[in-house]
Amino acid sequence: MAKRGHRPSQAPASRPRFYGRHAVLAALANPERNVRKLWGTREALGALDIPPVIPITYADVADLARLVPGDAPHQGIVAEVDPLEEIWLGDLLDQGAGDRRPLVVLDQVTDPHNVGAILRSAAAFDALGIITQDRHAPPESGTVARAASGALENVPWVRVVNLARALDEIAEAGFWRIGMTGHAKGTLAQVMGEGRIALVMGAEGEGMRQNTESHCDELARLPISPKVESLNVSNAAAVALYAITARG
Repeated sequence: MAKRGHRPSQAPASRPRFYGRHAVLAALANPERNVRKLWGTREALGALDIPPVIPITYADVADLARLVPGDAPHQGIVAEVDPLEEIWLGDLLDQGAGDRRPLVVLDQVTDPHNVGAILRSAAAFDALGIITQDRHAPPESGTVARAASGALENVPWVRVVNLARALDEIAEAGFWRIGMTGHAKGTLAQVMGEGRIALVMGAEGEGMRQNTESHCDELARLPISPKVESLNVSNAAAVALYAITARG
């Protein structure tokens, strides 16, 4: 039987280039990640324990800058990697059976900096994983890896074809689906209860789509000051994950 909520079969993804010490060291330490090649300064590469099977090329700072976008802070090291193997939603939900680790569900959050920062918060607060759509989310990239500061390697990331169907499957697994939106009447603390929580967050500006809201069990807001209209989605995710973790 086919499992629901899985990323569709596609042509092989292009190999991203990771840069910066945290992202590259985490990739090297992840047994599930295939690192194809490394470029770096002699100083940066000399400080690493690099498996002999990985080809390395010594390069100066100017040459490395040409391998990464814009003024990306490569810190003297760049890696070409294969994308991680796709994850089934059902398998992720099975991994979390019996515990209260939260899930983070992102509805059309496309900014790679935000997704990377949310991965980092998910790691910090021991979330079970993050769920995004297949098409309306960034691919693995150096920008995501840099913002995630290593968390891309240890937080499961499931891509789904249909977010509404995925939310149905998440509910069947026993999660209380809470959609975060500024127009909700209750705060997160008032509606989250004691069970397993799937935190659903929409893109900045547009927020969650109506169909996504209709697949949530509750809507909630953060009790932020009226001096501030809203929080960046990655900041809001960090605050919400802390609140869920702190309930005891």
